[in-house]
Amino acid sequence: MSDQRTFAEQHDQHQSYAIRLKGHLDERWAEWFEGLTITLEDNGDTLLTGPVIDQAALHGLLKKMRDLALPLLSVSPVEPGPPTTLGTGQADQSDVK
Repeated sequence: MSDQRTFAEQHDQHQSYAIRLKGHLDERWAEWFEGLTITLEDNGDTLLTGPVIDQAALHGLLKKMRDLALPLLSVSPVEPGPPTTLGTGQADQSDVK
């Protein structure tokens, strides 16, 4: 059976990303990255995760990060994960096996 969806329907889906920066973002920048979960890691990196509406929005986020002068370490598409607790990026205990 062939897929009858249009190109726009197939590509008009939010993709989630994990974006890793070298250095910690200050809390005052959280509003700039609204909708993304910001995790300050023990190794000094910042991990931003969450949905991005399209490639143009992703480029806009990357431009903001460039303007902060924090080195970009990686950008990776990710599958949506289990619900997190209080925006901490940590899985709810009920989801941990």
